[in-house]
Amino acid sequence: MATDAHTSARRTHVHIGLIVGIGPAATDYYYRSLIGRMAAVHSDLELTMAHADTPTLLANQAAGNSQGQVDIYDYLTRRLQAAGACSVGVTSIAGHFCIEAFERVSALPVINLLSVVKDGVQTRGYRRVGLLGTRGVMESQFYDALRGVEAVAPVGERLDQVHEAYVKMATAARCTDEQRQTFFNAGRALVEEQGAEAVLLAGTDLGLAFNGFSPDFAVFN
Repeated sequence: MATDAHTSARRTHVHIGLIVGIGPAATDYYYRSLIGRMAAVHSDLELTMAHADTPTLLANQAAGNSQGQVDIYDYLTRRLQAAGACSVGVTSIAGHFCIEAFERVSALPVINLLSVVKDGVQTRGYRRVGLLGTRGVMESQFYDALRGVEAVAPVGERLDQVHEAYVKMATAARCTDEQRQTFFNAGRALVEEQGAEAVLLAGTDLGLAFNGFSPDFAVFN
């Protein structure tokens, strides 16, 4: 029986690889969440992380340089594979701008956050959601991943303010009161002026601004 149990445990073993660093708060969020999830099921966590550079990612996203970012992911994924990882995830929503191209070449199965978020939005019955995140995420309407759900972004100067506040926050891994107020003002406008039923925190680092605070609008993290 002991041998059977050991064999079963080996069959269900998963070694997760994460491409992290984009930004640091997103890395921390996933790391803590994985530790908590595995502890809840009384299982050890086997995890290897490879660091990607935030300014390089944002430059590639802004330039639409999917291939440049995919090459970085491919290199890091092969390192994770050599370390024994069975699957790979990118901890940045901004970093998902080239996720489909990456999936086509990745040496490991890719955990695609976009499909998970889409399922979560649809499960909650939202038909119109607001977006806060980087410019690329907002302007692309969450990379057109929320099919069947209308996604709206801040407009004009407010979109610029959200993007700039997000990039500074993500890079520093901390949120100032001024940055938090920028996100809260934009989120309130998405609900009150643009008819969003809830605001999707379309950037993992936004936990720095919203966790522990209660904005006067519905939020989906």
